[in-house]
Amino acid sequence: MRKNNFMLYGCLVLVGILVGSVLFVNPSAQAFWGDDKHVEQKKESKKIVIPQEQAITKVVDEVGPAVVSIITKKVKVSRDFFLNPVPRQVKGLGSGVIFDKKGYILTNNHVVAGAEAIKVILSDGRELQAKLVGNDPRSDLAVIKVDAKDLPVAPLGNSKQIDVGQLAIAIGSPYDVKFRNTVTTGVISAVNRTIRTKNGILENLIQTDASINPGNSGGPLLNSQGEVIGINTAIIGGSAQGIGFAIPINKAKKIVSDLIKYGKVKRPWLGIYGTDITEKLKNYYGLPVAKGVLIIQSVTDSPASKAGLSQGDIIIEVNREKIEGMEELKRIIKKQEIGDKLKLLVMDNNGGLTPVTVTLKEMPSK
Repeated sequence: MRKNNFMLYGCLVLVGILVGSVLFVNPSAQAFWGDDKHVEQKKESKKIVIPQEQAITKVVDEVGPAVVSIITKKVKVSRDFFLNPVPRQVKGLGSGVIFDKKGYILTNNHVVAGAEAIKVILSDGRELQAKLVGNDPRSDLAVIKVDAKDLPVAPLGNSKQIDVGQLAIAIGSPYDVKFRNTVTTGVISAVNRTIRTKNGILENLIQTDASINPGNSGGPLLNSQGEVIGINTAIIGGSAQGIGFAIPINKAKKIVSDLIKYGKVKRPWLGIYGTDITEKLKNYYGLPVAKGVLIIQSVTDSPASKAGLSQGDIIIEVNREKIEGMEELKRIIKKQEIGDKLKLLVMDNNGGLTPVTVTLKEMPSK
C-alpha cells in the first residue's frame, strides 16, 4: 500500500514538473502569469516613412520658416441709431511668404488693402512692423516689406510645369495666429480656373483640394520640391469642400516686379468692353461674321475711342492674326508694352473692312 502511494506521489511530482516547464517555456503562459521579462520590456515600434511623407516633412522643414502670419489693423465706419458715423478698429489675419532676403513678402491684396498698420509674425516668433510696397486689386496680389536680418527665403518655382494630380502643400495661418504655419496637403485638382470673388474676377487659377481656410490667404502653395507654385487666395464657400484656389506663381512674378519698381502694375490698355461673337449672336443681330469681338462700348478718351472705334464695330484681326473672341484679344494685348501699336482689322455691320492702328496706353488704376 505504501508502495502504491509512493508511486502516485512520484507521478504527481513528475506531472507538476512537466506542467511547470510548459508554463515557463510557453510565451503565452508566461505572458498570462506576468513572468516573461521580455514582455515587460516596452517594444520600440519602427517609424516607417513613405516617399510622400518624406517629401512633405522635407518641404515643411525647409520652406516653413519662410511663411509668415500677417496681422492688420483697419478702421471701418458704421452708423449708430442716429446715423452718425462711428469708426471702429478691426483686426485682420492672413499669411505671406518671404521671397527675397531684403525682406520682401508676397501676399494677397485683400489681406492688406486699406490697412493702417501691418504686423508680421515670423515662424521663429519675431514680430515685425511691415510697410506696404505695392498692391494690385486686379490680380489680388500685394508686396509688403520688413526690415530684418537672417530671413529665410522660399524658392519660387514654375507654375507652367505643374501637372494635375501632383502633390500640393499649403502652409498658412487658418482662423487664428495661434494656428500659424499649419500644413495641409492635397493635389493639384485643375488649372486655368476662373472664379468670381467679391473683389472681382480672377482668371487662370490653380485649383487644389489642400485645405485653404480663412487666414490661409496669401500663403504659399508648394510642390514636392519645396518650390512656391502658387499664392493661396480663395475658397468656395457654402457646402463645397476641398475646392481652393491659388494664383500661379509665374503670373505673380511679373506683377511683383512692377509692384517693387512702381508700387502698382503697369498694363497696356485698349479701352473697350466687348463680347465674343457666337452663331446665336450672329443670327439674332444679323451680324456679317460668326467670329470676332463685338465692341459693346468704347471707353471715353481711351486709345480705342481716339482711334475711332465705336459700339457695333467688330474686331476680326489683330496684327494680322485672326481672333475668335475676347480671350485671344486679351492674350495679344498682354504681350504688348505701353506705347506699342496694334494693327486691327475692323468690320462694320455692313461687312465693310477698315484697318485701324491703335497706340496702347497705360491702364488706369481704377
